[in-house]
Amino acid sequence: MADTQYILPNDIGVSSLDCREAFRLLSPTERLYAHHLSRAAWYGGLAVLLQTSPEAPYIYALLSRVFRAQDPDQLRQHALAEGLTEEEYQAFLVYAAGVYSNMGNYKSFGDTKFVPNLPKEKLERVILGSKAAQQQPEEVRGLWQTCGELMFSLEPRLRHLGLGKEGVTTYFSGNCTMEDAKLAQDFLDSQNLSAYNTRLFKVVDQEGSGKSHYEVRLASVLNTDPALDSELTSKMKSYEFQGSHFQVTRGDYAPILQKVVEHLEKAKSYAANSHQEQMLAQYMESFTQGSIEAHKRGSRFWIQDKGPIVESYIGFIESYRDPFGSRGEFEGFVAMVNKAMSAKFERLVASAEQLLKELPWPPAFEKDKFLTPDFTSLDVLTFAGSGIPAGINIPNYDDLRQTEGFKNVSLGNVLAVAYATKREKLTFLEEEDKDLYIRWKGPSFDVQVGLHELLGHGSGKLFVQDEKGVFNFDQDTVTNPETGEQIQSWYRSGETWDSKFSTIASSYEECRAESVGLYLCLNPQVLEIFGFEGADAEDVIYVNWLNMVRAGLLALEFYTPEAANWRQAHMQARFVILRVLLEAGEGLVTVTPTTGSDGRPDARVHLDRSKIRSVGKPALERFLRRLQVLKSTGDVVAGRALYEGYATVTDAPPECFLTLRDTVLLRKESRKLIVQPNTRLEGSEVQLVEYEASAAGLIQSFCERFPEDGPELEDVLTQLATADAGFWRDQVKEAPAGQA
Repeated sequence: MADTQYILPNDIGVSSLDCREAFRLLSPTERLYAHHLSRAAWYGGLAVLLQTSPEAPYIYALLSRVFRAQDPDQLRQHALAEGLTEEEYQAFLVYAAGVYSNMGNYKSFGDTKFVPNLPKEKLERVILGSKAAQQQPEEVRGLWQTCGELMFSLEPRLRHLGLGKEGVTTYFSGNCTMEDAKLAQDFLDSQNLSAYNTRLFKVVDQEGSGKSHYEVRLASVLNTDPALDSELTSKMKSYEFQGSHFQVTRGDYAPILQKVVEHLEKAKSYAANSHQEQMLAQYMESFTQGSIEAHKRGSRFWIQDKGPIVESYIGFIESYRDPFGSRGEFEGFVAMVNKAMSAKFERLVASAEQLLKELPWPPAFEKDKFLTPDFTSLDVLTFAGSGIPAGINIPNYDDLRQTEGFKNVSLGNVLAVAYATKREKLTFLEEEDKDLYIRWKGPSFDVQVGLHELLGHGSGKLFVQDEKGVFNFDQDTVTNPETGEQIQSWYRSGETWDSKFSTIASSYEECRAESVGLYLCLNPQVLEIFGFEGADAEDVIYVNWLNMVRAGLLALEFYTPEAANWRQAHMQARFVILRVLLEAGEGLVTVTPTTGSDGRPDARVHLDRSKIRSVGKPALERFLRRLQVLKSTGDVVAGRALYEGYATVTDAPPECFLTLRDTVLLRKESRKLIVQPNTRLEGSEVQLVEYEASAAGLIQSFCERFPEDGPELEDVLTQLATADAGFWRDQVKEAPAGQA
């Protein structure tokens, strides 16, 4: 059996997302709007399979064909007859549910591969003897031959997502290195092209010059057809750049994006106002043409659409899984407003300008004008992509965030199920902290998410010199509070936070936002907004800080010692904060190795609540100021030195983090799987279809997700994967002739 790091356990938590009441309150028109937006999101989410690993589209297609022909209960009888035990069949169901939940065979949280926890030859018997194989023997056998080996392979390079020798990724061809990624970013910057919706494919001239030829491929419905003119038409050509050849093309994921556009067009008919209509029109233009500028225009209208009943966002959004940190994974969500919690967030927004003044950097390092955002608590109906977050602050475009604003959303029904913990499964806490932790974790997390999204991601200014040479700060009067000197560095035209800080950008920013949340939760005004005063307020503060300290220890699961790198931005950020608080000294935080009641290694974290304000706050203040100053000035060298210094994991005493990592892996609890509902159009009415909270229920939800065109979509996915399979020839076998 595989190492437990690389399997999903049979007893993994599975929860259903409850949005029944919020959906019931929608009008018929709002339901139709939500339905078609959901359809667009689910179709687009299939692109994530092509953004993850070479084999992911084939695995998805294989599982979908097997479970469409026989539901989990029907297949169980066949599996047991083939010699599987109940535990082995459950392991197969959990694996399939994991693939659907993560949109691929790598965990969305941690980027670690997971494999079926049963013998390969037994799974092969189940699949090749299934009803699907009887109905379509050539197709099912071909899919198994293409992905069976890779489904189980744990060769070192295939254990994690990464670039070059560090792992596998389909954002880049298999022969790309970090140097190629940097060169491509420089090229994109020179042409004022965004990397968000691109992939990079490299071919080396073997017959003479050894020159590298790069294809920068944009995601779009259109390929070479210039029938619909756009600002991108002139960019679709060949370039010579720093001794290499670049070709800008488009048409990545074209058949999938065509489906997205069709449903956005249908949703437009049920839009509540002109902002939504114009937003959707620009999204359609973006996905048709491959234009990030059009997506930005759509995002402007989205920002202006204040307080909608049905909230949504869709596109190539988060760059966490790109090893270079610039390319966006497709995601789309649709949700309904939770009015009670939203009222608290609105009060937080009303206090935001005053609270921003509490942050530990000079006014010149804050935005010239706080652009009051929407901040709502939402009950998610649909979240398509590789995983569901607790909260979101978008759009991610720096220029929009600085001048137009942003929106914050807290995903209330996700928080309600994804982060609930049973006492017996609580690790690394002292016994006397456990009841307090369980009581206040939820409320404290609401506070942290609110502060993190609104005043963490929503704060801070980037110093920029535009294409005309004009600065957005006064060079003569603004000084660096760390050195007292004038500002020495800034962002040039075309440079962004992601492109400049690349591989550390996501984690650094998450760390800054988390630190803001910890810092500002000490403010009595903030706690009063959320309804906490006196002893309750103190307990919320304590559990919020304790949760961050514990999360910093749990983060070690996502560190890879062999490559000395982190696989998850949020968890790296929490480890860095743990290091900062440990460095503060005076017994504020301690992490002590122990032996558990089962005789195996264990550990306990201790936070001295009497020293949070006197020791913790000043340490966090100094750290936060440095983070913001280096971000504002675009000082990559000093920023990397600071952040990577704190993110370094060694076995040096007293903490001995590498040894503690073994303990964390020994006692880790797998992240829950979330079962989402479907919407179904029956005549002119939209029905909500819910599923049980189990691996089988999750599988069933996906089997019913594409009732009109499931087999066609699987053909499309495998055809797209096969067309590019040569770029990962050393990692994936070509599909057999005639496949898909």
